[in-house]
Amino acid sequence: NWLGDTNNDSLQRIYGISFPDKSMLKQWKENQEKAKERDHRRIAQKQQLVFFHDLSPGSAFWLPHGARIYNKLIEFIRGHLWQRGYDEIVSPNAYNLDLWNISGHAMHYKDAMFCFPVEGKEWALKPMNCPGHCLMYGCTIRSYRDLPIRFADFGVLHRNELSGALTGLTRVRRFQQDDGHVFCRDDQIEEEVLSALEFMKDVYTTFGMSYKLELSTRPKKALGEKVLWDRAEAALASAMDAFGGKGSWTVNPGDGAFYGPKIDIKVMDAMERIHQCATIQLDFQLPIRFDLKYNTGSEQKDETFARPVMIHRAMLGSVERMFAVLCEHYGGKWPLWLSPRQVMVIPVHADWKEYCDSVRERLHNEGFFVDVDLTKATFQKKVRNAQVAQYNFQLVVGEKEVKNESVNIRTRENVVEGEMKVDDMIERLKTLRKEFK
Repeated sequence: NWLGDTNNDSLQRIYGISFPDKSMLKQWKENQEKAKERDHRRIAQKQQLVFFHDLSPGSAFWLPHGARIYNKLIEFIRGHLWQRGYDEIVSPNAYNLDLWNISGHAMHYKDAMFCFPVEGKEWALKPMNCPGHCLMYGCTIRSYRDLPIRFADFGVLHRNELSGALTGLTRVRRFQQDDGHVFCRDDQIEEEVLSALEFMKDVYTTFGMSYKLELSTRPKKALGEKVLWDRAEAALASAMDAFGGKGSWTVNPGDGAFYGPKIDIKVMDAMERIHQCATIQLDFQLPIRFDLKYNTGSEQKDETFARPVMIHRAMLGSVERMFAVLCEHYGGKWPLWLSPRQVMVIPVHADWKEYCDSVRERLHNEGFFVDVDLTKATFQKKVRNAQVAQYNFQLVVGEKEVKNESVNIRTRENVVEGEMKVDDMIERLKTLRKEFK
């Protein structure tokens, strides 16, 4: 809408694009067609993963199969958090607005917050976790020996996006982030930022996506003194040089957050589209605003306490947005470890129902998503239905397989792999899951 006011006339945004040669134009057209076919809204509806309702616009309803992917993404990040020394915490959803006045968010962000009165005072649903994490850091006396402290939080966040800006899962009002905040000493900054970059690399390598790094620097509406910003930007630049080498990243002037500079990670999907999901941000401002400190161990009276540095980091960004990106990246053909429909057991005849149920139970007990097709459809139709539904494997069962305690394997791509013992198939599936394939 004109001037961002919903009461004004709506506007139509027009984009133009040109290409140096015909081959690039051809590739672009092919990718545009792929994008239409792979639209996450279309796939989510077809695979019965997610839906939206007018009674809660901008908030996804996660159906059972969609929730499987959603939870698997969180589980994937939790595994990394455990290995990388994070402590997962749980923080409140609603706060007195005084918290956001202390943090500075009320001044910069209040229009995008859901605010409401509570006993004569103004409260708000949290749009981010960082101020609450500052309260948790400051709830006890910290020593230099305690640092770094790494908090992780998958709490629900709400942002009051304009209804006209809501777009599938890429722009929502209710979402969760794989949010993390590291409180560290100045001499630990480079090591912690490097660790976060390695974390990011592992995540996007698993997804099969490439990435580019950008250093976003001090914006016009920045909080704090320029000297602190200069220190923060220099620390991030040093860590990026150590991670990828000089010249491996670019500068995005003036695009930092109001509280500190950040490393933006631009990831490329299978259609060579750029997405901004992960981020690493250095923050000298919130520790000042919340008067956070730690005991240095120094015997000098004026050096007893020092201010920690805060690092904001997210690998997926919002889980909703990453779900949409991966849905289109894979075109709905989810890899086994992430798939909500991993195995379909197909009996050649109804006589083998009991055996098929036993195979399903064994796989289910190993943590796999398995169904048995007991419909009256023909064998070929059952196989085709499972492949269209994107089951990674179809396990065909006939008289021979029952006698041999085996299954006959077909893939989603209709490759017939042949007979395999059930025990061996289970081990194969476990290996694929463990290797994130």
